[in-house]
Amino acid sequence: MSDRAGVVRAAGCVLWRRTADGAVEVCLIHRPKYDDWSFPKGKVKAGEELLAAAVREVREETGRACEPGALLGTVRYRAGTREKEVTYWSAEATSGAFTPNKEVDALRWLPPEEARGLLTHPQDRSLVTWFLAAW
Repeated sequence: MSDRAGVVRAAGCVLWRRTADGAVEVCLIHRPKYDDWSFPKGKVKAGEELLAAAVREVREETGRACEPGALLGTVRYRAGTREKEVTYWSAEATSGAFTPNKEVDALRWLPPEEARGLLTHPQDRSLVTWFLAAW
């Protein structure tokens, strides 16, 4: 969805889970089209609320249902010739399982600092900081 003068609006989540020993891991996805590692996110459909879009994108890209938590913030960047704004929430993974597909071919659960190092795009690295601060 685009609103202000062609700005593409999108939403996503820093999806997280607890390990058996109580540590926290966050979920990164690999998109073969872009050969990148990122947090699950996607464009908002017409008439869709940002949070609903974020939860939908998590389900579509990771196969996981989630329980949204804190609003983390909005990342702004250029995608080709267009400006993009992606609003993110923290969200705990609840149920479901990942199945590789054409859009997302791999998923990794990592400690937050390790995830920061794997993220492809610099603007996504601030999300780890925001997630840890909200934690």
